[in-house]
Amino acid sequence: MSALKIMVVDDSLLTQKKLIAAIEELGHAVISVANSGAQALINYANHKPDLVTMDITMPDMDGITATRAILDKYPDAKILMVTSHAERTVVLDALDAGAKGYILKPFEPAKLRKAIGRTTIQTGY
Repeated sequence: MSALKIMVVDDSLLTQKKLIAAIEELGHAVISVANSGAQALINYANHKPDLVTMDITMPDMDGITATRAILDKYPDAKILMVTSHAERTVVLDALDAGAKGYILKPFEPAKLRKAIGRTTIQTGY
């Protein structure tokens, strides 16, 4: 798998730091970070990342709404949900919104690597 340009979307500074470290350790580049769904829309338009890691519960706009909004404008966007929500209905809502994958926090780097691989393999990266 070639190096990806990734945007991290999470309102937790600690989670942002963990995701950035894990993503960079996997050989990818974090090109943008957003603290809310609303900021994710702006950052996506400005940076056009290969992949987005998206939390669900955030201020201004939740991750499911942000996923729908990004995919409405950019249907080829690849979004991987990284969240603490494990309820079946929330998982299904995220996938129905167009997310290509879903992993739970706290995540292990190996699970993140597999999820990124599954997301990008099915989409041609």
